[in-house]
Amino acid sequence: MRYSYQSTENTPVWVIIGINILIFILGYIVPSLDNNLVLSLINFAQQPWTILTSIFVHADIIHILTNMLTLFFFGTFLIQLVGAGRFLTVYFIGGIVGNLFFLLFAYLGIFADAYTGVVGASGAIFALGGTLAVLTPRTRVYFFGLIPLPLWVAIVIGFLIILPGVAWQAHLGGLVTGLLAGWYFRQQARRYRIS
Repeated sequence: MRYSYQSTENTPVWVIIGINILIFILGYIVPSLDNNLVLSLINFAQQPWTILTSIFVHADIIHILTNMLTLFFFGTFLIQLVGAGRFLTVYFIGGIVGNLFFLLFAYLGIFADAYTGVVGASGAIFALGGTLAVLTPRTRVYFFGLIPLPLWVAIVIGFLIILPGVAWQAHLGGLVTGLLAGWYFRQQARRYRIS
């Protein structure tokens, strides 16, 4: 399959990247901004919008760079497969479900507490990765730009690498969402295949 990163269909990916970069820069100019965008169980009832806004906030330059690079590659590839509307649906539902998983684990006190905040697009990005892993599992990718692996293996390894301070609960919620979305899209493709 041939596809281009330059397609105008990729506009949603560029818009999301632009919003993330803008909020990252504004966070340095107006430090109090992040306090109103970060998700935590203790503040969720007073700041319910953070279930979505925290997806656009990143902790540091490495965090935003790795997330935006992965978003670019996964997002542009997924748009070519399922279209911009489905890409946006998977991205935002994956990010929200990832955040709901984080809140649930914080409520249960499993590796998080009510005061722990979560930021980043990783849950949404894992949703994209999970969808791609179901739709194109054998696609060859270069893990860390060096090691050629089937896409599904890279997604599993990426999930299993849990660094200190990483909200793996959000990754898990996003990944589950993506796997379900990929399964749904495959079923739809089979249902409408012309023989």
